[in-house]
Amino acid sequence: MFVAAAFICDAQKHQLERIWQTDSVVAVPESVLPDMKKNILYVSLINGGSWDADGKGGVGKLNTDGTNYDSSWITGLSAPKGMGIVGNRLFVADMSEVVVIDMDKGKIEKKISIDSAKGLNDVTVSDKGVVYVSDSRTGKIWRIEQDRPALYLENINGVNGLKAIGEDLFIGGGKNFIKADKNKTLTTIATLTQGIDGIEPVGNGDFILTAWAGYIFYVSANGEVETLLETYQDKKNTADIGYDSKTRTVYVPTFNAKTVVAYKLK
Repeated sequence: MFVAAAFICDAQKHQLERIWQTDSVVAVPESVLPDMKKNILYVSLINGGSWDADGKGGVGKLNTDGTNYDSSWITGLSAPKGMGIVGNRLFVADMSEVVVIDMDKGKIEKKISIDSAKGLNDVTVSDKGVVYVSDSRTGKIWRIEQDRPALYLENINGVNGLKAIGEDLFIGGGKNFIKADKNKTLTTIATLTQGIDGIEPVGNGDFILTAWAGYIFYVSANGEVETLLETYQDKKNTADIGYDSKTRTVYVPTFNAKTVVAYKLK
């Protein structure tokens, strides 16, 4: 399961060095969410069509060093994607509902249905425990508080990746990297060459962004964009990443390549 390797990709100011890569046994991983208190990575497993309500999906987990992969921690989901943690609860986007998992018990606690949702995608959680989830098929962002969903933003073309930081919500809207402030005022930080999937803050005002096709970008607070990694030619996707700011480790789900890869940001 554990494959050690090193890979450095050229970039102007920053680089990614590969630390480890799993074998190709991860069933279409879409999102990786680190739980550094437990040294565990949660991985959403589509294990079927990207938007199929087929019940084949689930959530797996593995150690932060790439070992001890468990493919069947949670089963019976349909094309699960983004994830977020509030206390002992894991929130998972699953087509038209958000599945809530009791992390200690490893069981589904409840499902929060969003009636008009057609393609729930990314999930982020604010420091106050508010859950946000994007619907890529309707261009909407939903806000969930006390397990009750309410429409937060709409008409965000190509909406996918989300990241809540303080009172701001950072959004991947197609190729546009956008900030929504507490008043829902939208500001475009940068425009990329590819549609944005994963969004992770580096911790200094800068961000790491991915494009599903196989690109990882470094976006500075001033909007400067660097390409850190290109894997599209090898048919390795770069979907919804996880990031550990203490160790500067980027965890990448490769979707159709069926691996999880860890890189060190330098």
